[in-house]
Amino acid sequence: MNPTRRRLLRGMASLPLLALWCPAVGASALPATTLTIHSARGPHRLTVELARSAAERSRGLMERDTLAEDAGMLFLYGTAQPAHNGFWMYRTRIALDIAFLDAEGRINDIHRMQPCRATSPSDCPVTRPSAPYHAALEVNAGYFEAKGIETGDCLSWPEQDDGACRRL
Repeated sequence: MNPTRRRLLRGMASLPLLALWCPAVGASALPATTLTIHSARGPHRLTVELARSAAERSRGLMERDTLAEDAGMLFLYGTAQPAHNGFWMYRTRIALDIAFLDAEGRINDIHRMQPCRATSPSDCPVTRPSAPYHAALEVNAGYFEAKGIETGDCLSWPEQDDGACRRL
């Protein structure tokens, strides 16, 4: 390794988010599950990657050029996240929809997010929900509208505590 690269890596080793800027090539190493969105237009099934750790959630769908039509990423938290904690699109190449979920898996908010091409994460807009959330689901932009999925609809997945929800 050349000396310049070694100094750069040594200096970055103390940064907690180093893994965020070292994109992996190929498929994700995150576990996946089948998630069902229960809506007025019927159940919709997606294969979602599960982002549970802070590093996995921070990395999200960065550096991806595509996302399968029936795929997404489910961001899971151990405790409720305050509404001022949101999502950004730094180094994310594809437009996405995001749904913020309450503790029962019900959709509280849906937003569209566009890729951020800024060179600094602090220059990217942050998408925030209107209320605290326990999970968030990212899918291709337009998915929720195309499937008739709205606030009040709910999600279930096998790893969820009770595994079921009912539409209000």
